[in-house]
Amino acid sequence: MVDLKITGCDGLQLHVYQWLPKSDIKAVVHIAHGMAEHAKRYERFAKELNKLGVAVYANDHRGHGLSIPEGALPGHMADADGWTKAVDDLNLIIEKLHAQHPDVPVILMGHSMGSFMTQDYMARYPGTVDAIALSATGGPPGTMGTLGQLLSRLEKLRNGNEGHSTLLANASFKAFNKAFAPNRTEFDWLSRDEAEVDKYVADPLCGFDCSIATWIGMLDAKVRIASDAAIAKMDKSTPLYVFAGTEDPVGENTKGINRLLALYEKHGMQNVRHIYYDGARHEVLNETNRDEVTADFVNWLKSVVPALG
Repeated sequence: MVDLKITGCDGLQLHVYQWLPKSDIKAVVHIAHGMAEHAKRYERFAKELNKLGVAVYANDHRGHGLSIPEGALPGHMADADGWTKAVDDLNLIIEKLHAQHPDVPVILMGHSMGSFMTQDYMARYPGTVDAIALSATGGPPGTMGTLGQLLSRLEKLRNGNEGHSTLLANASFKAFNKAFAPNRTEFDWLSRDEAEVDKYVADPLCGFDCSIATWIGMLDAKVRIASDAAIAKMDKSTPLYVFAGTEDPVGENTKGINRLLALYEKHGMQNVRHIYYDGARHEVLNETNRDEVTADFVNWLKSVVPALG
């Protein structure tokens, strides 16, 4: 693993991890991580992909991991347009990966919040990657999405851009955990593997509260990216892989994801594959059946990158 620094779209220094295979590079995967975590958590998965000849990169999003400027608050992307800047950061990194690895397929994989960034990326930068994977994603939020937008703005009036909201926390992470009561930790909803949950809880770069400005950016994006207008802009020929646990509250135990897949079908997405893992929770790459999840991802990757076969 190598630590890199890349200048973001507005000059912010972004921390990027690089895992290179010992063999020739046959494909590149870039990972967009989730909310209140960081990119180094994907090292185990990256090393498995390295065995195939796949180079793996993953950046800490602004406000996360080692991309937090000195003195800044964890979970705060920016006072304004932080979400848009984070998606623009992804595009900048993808451009650099294409330049660094010419004639090699580049795949973008997003997990949870990173999957919503990836959906936004699909609409704003169509056709710029060779395949896309969405881990633990969600679908059109409907009325709840509109309520979330309203609530987040009311909370901004009370606590400001950098403030934290107990109401938003209760409606998200804390609500997700209630489904797994009696709870051993506040993050039981992440995985059935208690050791993996304990690693997350003990990690000082995980589990923090994000700022209200960050919540506004994501809640607005979740409504926008599931609209007909956004999906109409997406490249319909780009292979898409969606994978999640059946007990993942972010995907509404697959109901939300099914709504998203129906929208993609409606708009003529030509190459969409999905797999649900029975009983698995939010972080399927850290689940008790993670070897199965990784093997399935590898099989899909081989199907869209013939050189890996």
